[in-house]
Amino acid sequence: MNVFNSVQSFKFAKKTIVTLGTFDGMHIGHQAILNKLKLQKKIYGYETLVLTFFPHPRMVLKTDHQISLLNTINERVKLIDHFGIDHLVVQEFTQDFANLSAEEFVKTILVDQFNIGKIIIGYDHRFGKNRSADIHDLIEFGKKYHFDVEQISAEELNDVSVSSTKIRNALNVGNVALAKTYLGYPYMVSGTVVTGKQLGRTIGYPTANIQVAEDYKLIPAIGVYVVGVTLKDKDFYGMLSVGTNPTVGGTEKTIEVYIFDFNDTIYDEEITVRFLTKIRDEEHFGSLDLLIEALKNDEVFSRNFLSNMD
Repeated sequence: MNVFNSVQSFKFAKKTIVTLGTFDGMHIGHQAILNKLKLQKKIYGYETLVLTFFPHPRMVLKTDHQISLLNTINERVKLIDHFGIDHLVVQEFTQDFANLSAEEFVKTILVDQFNIGKIIIGYDHRFGKNRSADIHDLIEFGKKYHFDVEQISAEELNDVSVSSTKIRNALNVGNVALAKTYLGYPYMVSGTVVTGKQLGRTIGYPTANIQVAEDYKLIPAIGVYVVGVTLKDKDFYGMLSVGTNPTVGGTEKTIEVYIFDFNDTIYDEEITVRFLTKIRDEEHFGSLDLLIEALKNDEVFSRNFLSNMD
C-alpha cells in the first residue's frame, strides 16, 4: 500500500475508487466498506484509495472536548494496509481544511488530486464547511464532475450495528470481549517497556511496565485482563493489570503485564498487548500474601481461558 501524508502529495493518472473517514478502530463496519471498495475495483478496474484524517476532526473543531481514540495513526495505517488497499492518504485535519466548502472539497481534492471515478460513502455522511453537504449533494457533484456515487444504505449499516462509540463504551467498562466482537480482532495497546517499582519480581510475578506515548489512546478500564503479547516479533500470552496498585500504596495508574513462561530483560523494547478477556476488577488486598494468592488465581484463570480459546 502506498501511503501519502497529504492530499497534495498524491497525484495519480489512473482513475480511483475512493472512500473516506476517520476509520477509528477499523471495526467490522469499516472492514465491510473496504471490502466493498475492493470488490468494486474488480468491476471498474480503478485503483482503491482511502482518505483518512489525523488529528481526529473532533480534536480540532471541539478544542474543549477530550476524545480518546481506539487507534494511534500508526495502528490505523497498519490495519488499513492489512485489507489490501492500493493507496492511503493521511490528511492533517486543520481549521483551514475544515473551512473548505463542499464543492471546493469535491473539485480540488476528489476530482483534481484523486482523479476520482467513483466514491463509496455512508448514507449519513456529511462533508464540507460546517458539515453542510450530504449524500444528495454528493450525487449532484458526481453528475457535474463525472464520477459515480454509491451510498451505503441505512439497512447495511444497521446490519453491522457497530460504531467506534460503542467500542469505546465497551472498553471504558472493561468489556474487552464485546469490543473484540465489534472490532473483529482483540483491542490492542502498544508502548515501550520502562522501569517500574520492580515489586513484582519480589513476589514471583515480574511485570513489564508499559508506557504509551500517545495520550489520546484509549486504555481499557482499570482491572486485570488476559492478554496476548507481541514482543520482538514473537507472540506470548500473559495477564495484565491496569490500575494504581492500591495494595502497595500506589496512586498513579500504570499498565503492567506479566508474560507467561518468559524471563528476558526487555527494558526499552516496543511491546503490543491484545486484550482477550477481563478477569476481575482491581482490589485493595490487606496484605502481600493475599495479593500473591489472588495473582495465582488470576494465572490459573488465564491459563484455563487460553487452553479453551478457539
